[in-house]
Amino acid sequence: MIHTDAWVLHAGPKGAGPHGRSPGRLHREAFPFTEPGEDEALVEPLYGSWEANIEHALSRSPIDVCHLRQEEKAVMGNLGVVRVLHPGASRLLKEGDICMVMPFARRDRYGYAELIYAYDAPGTIGLLAGRTKIAADLLLPVPENTRYSLAQWAAYARYFTAWDNWRVAHGCWLTQMGDQDPGEHLVFGWGGGVVLAELELAKRAGFRVAMTAGSDRRLAELERRGITAVDRRRFPHLAHDSERPSGDREDEARYRDSEKEFLSAVEKLSGGTGVAIFIDNIGAPLYKATIKSMARQGVVTTVGWKHGMRTFHLRASECINRHLHVNTHVWRYGDSAAIRDYQESTDWMPSIDPSGVYEFDEVERLAKDYASGAIDSYFPLYRVNEA
Repeated sequence: MIHTDAWVLHAGPKGAGPHGRSPGRLHREAFPFTEPGEDEALVEPLYGSWEANIEHALSRSPIDVCHLRQEEKAVMGNLGVVRVLHPGASRLLKEGDICMVMPFARRDRYGYAELIYAYDAPGTIGLLAGRTKIAADLLLPVPENTRYSLAQWAAYARYFTAWDNWRVAHGCWLTQMGDQDPGEHLVFGWGGGVVLAELELAKRAGFRVAMTAGSDRRLAELERRGITAVDRRRFPHLAHDSERPSGDREDEARYRDSEKEFLSAVEKLSGGTGVAIFIDNIGAPLYKATIKSMARQGVVTTVGWKHGMRTFHLRASECINRHLHVNTHVWRYGDSAAIRDYQESTDWMPSIDPSGVYEFDEVERLAKDYASGAIDSYFPLYRVNEA
């Protein structure tokens, strides 16, 4: 039996419905696990990437992952960079290899994820631990003699996810608009690092690109990367709850004013045609504005949600406007090495400020900062062990 220092999530009370669950928190404690099997590697995490699924696990929304896994406690953290301590029976790994973790705990016959390592897959132990064990075939080596830091590689998952989602969304747009000059069409997004990475691919494909941000630092980062930055503080009341409208006239008036300002911004950026491909990784609160901003033959695409997973639209209107809706999850397992090599060879990489990386002792603060929107970086990272 191996015991490791870890940040652990405990199961919530049983029997609580989705609206009765109290949020969880991470507890620093010793976590035991059995010795790795032949097909598993013993590793020590170096850098972890803080993802929305960790916040979902802590908020117990939409599920209590511990109950789903039928476990009393679990260690989250499914994306990051690790060092191999013992490769098990793998002939592709050796002691000391630095690898990225591919989160495919269970995949379908086509290579797409069904269960995610260190989230909803039972028995998996995440990177919020001093040591852990991982199926050897989920470890993808960082390129030898890479030009980039390990902290930059630790943010890979947002890029891998963006690569896959853009491939599908762009392909869908081309089915209806393949004879069009992309330079006359706008790709717009709101969300975080996945959206930023995806907009960089859209820019490389020749599209106009724009993204919202709510802080001066993020606005500057977008402009530095050649993405038109739209200050979301211009429309502060754009969130709309389709399931539970407030019924307050003043609230409705504030929403209409913010929506009008947002649609005006889109009209100017798109030359009056609307958004050709809208990358919406926020979810329900902004979905009404997303749909209203769309161009005919437009594509709305997402790889998940940050707030509110249920969305509503008028099916007839979507048909008449020939809007295509794309929903993807993670990426295809077999594409992992190709995406890694594309990043290395084309400089499609994040900028990481080393001073913004949280230490292992600061994980609780990281969780609070992420939940409150206090993190300026599009790529929040934590360091577990020294590289």
